[in-house]
Amino acid sequence: MHPGHARKMAELLRTAGKEVTYWEQTEGGHGGASTAEQTAQWHTLPWAFLHRHLGSND
Repeated sequence: MHPGHARKMAELLRTAGKEVTYWEQTEGGHGGASTAEQTAQWHTLPWAFLHRHLGSND
């Protein structure tokens, strides 16, 4: 599946002045990752997003 629609939406949001978090895996096909490192990165992204936007209790 081509990520063209996601790219266009991210760009529209950016031009509207919105903060956009966009990550695109260019390898691995429908599974989202082709190596263990890519799988770890894929699963880390939502947590990093939440930490950035909700903060931490540190």
